[in-house]
Amino acid sequence: MNAVTQPLHVHRFGPAGPVQVLALHGLTGHGYRWRRLAEHHLPEITVAAPDLIGHGRSSYAAPWTIEANIAALATLVEHEANGPVLVVGHSFGGAIALNLAAACPDLVSGIVLLDPAIGLDGEWMHEISESMLASPDYPDRYEARTEKFTGSWADVDPADLDEDLDEHLIALPNGRFGWRICVPAMMSYWSELARDIVLPRKGTPTTLVRALGTDPPYVGTELLDGLSERLGADFTLVDVACQHMVPNAKPEETAKVIRDLLEAL
Repeated sequence: MNAVTQPLHVHRFGPAGPVQVLALHGLTGHGYRWRRLAEHHLPEITVAAPDLIGHGRSSYAAPWTIEANIAALATLVEHEANGPVLVVGHSFGGAIALNLAAACPDLVSGIVLLDPAIGLDGEWMHEISESMLASPDYPDRYEARTEKFTGSWADVDPADLDEDLDEHLIALPNGRFGWRICVPAMMSYWSELARDIVLPRKGTPTTLVRALGTDPPYVGTELLDGLSERLGADFTLVDVACQHMVPNAKPEETAKVIRDLLEAL
């Protein structure tokens, strides 16, 4: 029996009408995280920002795979756009964007990759998933906020971080606090990040924004060389001085990349 395509909870920003940009969040994130970028910096553009499977307010039902997300996203684009869309993916969302472009090239007009996480070291993913499994929640909001603000969110506007916590941090049945995610799904997705790199078809305009402050880096030479060789002049690399949360830390620069690619398309 074929698996049923899972519906996604979708946050929409911008004017009513067909979707122009599909924005995909990172692992353990949510679609509402794109609100400030969309409303403050791209108000004229219609953006659909779904919660990926196992995240936010979308289905937590298995399978927790890139392919399951591709099926759900393809249905979303087919129903809410008037043709191919620009796909913007941050971190894990970048991996899904590349796989969506490879599997459904007629649905993708171009790609913006924001410090994408794909083809990562398997042992590193094992360490991260073990750490998350050992400590998946927090005693209070303060500890959750501190972990983010002293980590990859250190260069994000504190008001943006507080809004993220308002949307995404929930009280758990055990009296502690955790993200609005399915933890078993996250364990599967850390493994998905170690899968082989997938490239879009030739002729797909693609801009990769690399965060120079990500340590260790997610973007490696294999991905850069692969995109450059496959796409040639259709590939652009942009370096920004920030940590991993590119769309939140550098919203003006991110908006410019998106707008420039949309206009070129």
